[in-house]
Amino acid sequence: MAPNPSPAFAYTVVYVKDVAKSVAFYSNAFGYSVRRLDESHKWGELDSGQTTIAFTPVHQRETDGLTGEVQTPAGGWERGPVEVSFAYADVDAAYRRAVENGAIPVNPPEDKVWGQKVGYVRDIDGIVVRLGSFVVEPRP
Repeated sequence: MAPNPSPAFAYTVVYVKDVAKSVAFYSNAFGYSVRRLDESHKWGELDSGQTTIAFTPVHQRETDGLTGEVQTPAGGWERGPVEVSFAYADVDAAYRRAVENGAIPVNPPEDKVWGQKVGYVRDIDGIVVRLGSFVVEPRP
């Protein structure tokens, strides 16, 4: 019997209203390089290391009937069941950059009892983005 290979976490797909605007926003607000934005603007990717951050429209005729429609929060303070989280060496600077580039401030960075510094913003679609320090410093 063949061993069960460990999967690689390849993509996080964020469903957004406007792929091109979201790709530009995430690039500017959070410091990622754009890897790809297709001509149809139905798919965009950011270069974020091993795992790709991808963007696609909330509604797609290709998948809505197959996997169901994406459910978005109805109000400004509701949130979806997933948040995007980025780790930074300087969380205060990352938070300022995000807000200066259009992120909606939710809670400024603060020290947590478990030793991490964490702040929250919302992106241009209302998705919660967590900005935190590294729990364990990355290896070079």
